[in-house]
Amino acid sequence: MLGDMNVAATIAVKRLQDAKKFYGGTLGLKQVATEGDEAVTYRAGNSDLLVYRSQFAGTNKATAATWTVGDDGIEDLVDDLKTKGVPFEHYDMPGMTRQGELHVAEAIRAAWFKDPDGNILALVNR
Repeated sequence: MLGDMNVAATIAVKRLQDAKKFYGGTLGLKQVATEGDEAVTYRAGNSDLLVYRSQFAGTNKATAATWTVGDDGIEDLVDDLKTKGVPFEHYDMPGMTRQGELHVAEAIRAAWFKDPDGNILALVNR
């Protein structure tokens, strides 16, 4: 049924202009569609990320989208985002230790950050 279909992450934001600066500018995602002042679709690898205006923006307290970035380069991505002013989140997670901005558990390395509305986004090496 749905297992053979594409799925897109969907993130609510308060101000679409601020979101465009962050997702298109800071994160470097390619805009592939727009619906006026209501929504923008970005391409990330082979996936889509729909960003839309909503009064409920930023109310999700869990990770909204995760980029799988591979084993090489997660540290470079974190450093690049930090130079663009993106602060990283730090969480106490069972079985994980912190190495700088990265949370590490055996072969898994992950980092979390927020968009301007407080939506939680993640990078993971696998």
